[in-house]
Amino acid sequence: MAIDEQRLQAFLGKAVGDLGAAISATLVQVGDELGLYKALAGQRLTPAQLAERTGTHERYVREWLGNQAAGGYVEYDEASGTYGLSEEQALCLADPHGPVDLPGAYAIVEAIFHAKERTLAHFRNGEGMEWGEHHPCLFRGTERFFRAGYHAHLLDAWLPALDGVVDKLRRGGRAADVGCGHGASTLLMAQAFPAAEFVGYDYHAPSIDVARERAKAAGVANASFEVADATGYPGRDFDLIAFFDCLHDMGDPVGVARHAREALKPDGSCMVVEPFAGDRLQDNLNPVGRVYFGASTQICVPVSLARHGPALGAQAGEARLREVMMEGGGFHRFRRAAETPFNLVLEARP
Repeated sequence: MAIDEQRLQAFLGKAVGDLGAAISATLVQVGDELGLYKALAGQRLTPAQLAERTGTHERYVREWLGNQAAGGYVEYDEASGTYGLSEEQALCLADPHGPVDLPGAYAIVEAIFHAKERTLAHFRNGEGMEWGEHHPCLFRGTERFFRAGYHAHLLDAWLPALDGVVDKLRRGGRAADVGCGHGASTLLMAQAFPAAEFVGYDYHAPSIDVARERAKAAGVANASFEVADATGYPGRDFDLIAFFDCLHDMGDPVGVARHAREALKPDGSCMVVEPFAGDRLQDNLNPVGRVYFGASTQICVPVSLARHGPALGAQAGEARLREVMMEGGGFHRFRRAAETPFNLVLEARP
């Protein structure tokens, strides 16, 4: 069989790029945890200067900088022999309140390597893995990566896109954040709407412990957190029930939707924030879809299967979610309220 040399070289070019990204994953975490990115934000430094300011060894720093510059994560100035971050790089690598927290995403990558043996077994036996069985770096990384998107969009775009929700919260409404994890989204809303009452629910008790600690440290008195399953939390008469990047993970998404419908006020709103996805496979064969399919294979699908769920996956798409919320959950109105390159924001109403 004749080999198309151009296609071969094109594929190898992609593969080398992927290999470079993979072998650099831990170095992104090193840059984050040692404060290297933060030191490079807003100033240009030589390797020796960076090492001195961060209390690190110059020889290792020099090699790290070469890796980061080759990958386009830092900028190198040949004339001065210095390195720095552009404003755009700094937003994603050195600012926890930037639009994307890339080091947080790499903590999720770290978690899937911890789970590799389990993943191999899953492919053979079809079994699942509970969220709480993962390495704790998954919980920290998930909070960081998604928190950045919430800071960038939740208050200014997503909530205002819902029908009348902002006015209700300003007047003192009630809201539930189901699958709240460490409570980043819950606390952000609670701080923005001090007259409203917020409660975060999650079945992972250690995450609820962290959320309570975060609320106490931030002095947020109008948010509480409870350990509860998404089909059995006790609260009722909510103006808003939100699911942030979690509905597709659940063992009984239809039961979750039905319970939310029952827990809402008659004029309430359910906000479902999900990974961005088209309804056709070919719509998701792109860089964002690749990331989500990777996470879904190793995290999302196993979590649902561990509870004998349908394993919607992180690329479920709007049509499938509409079916869950309307045909299964009993909602009568459903629409796409907003979107970003990473998320769909869907509103379901009774």
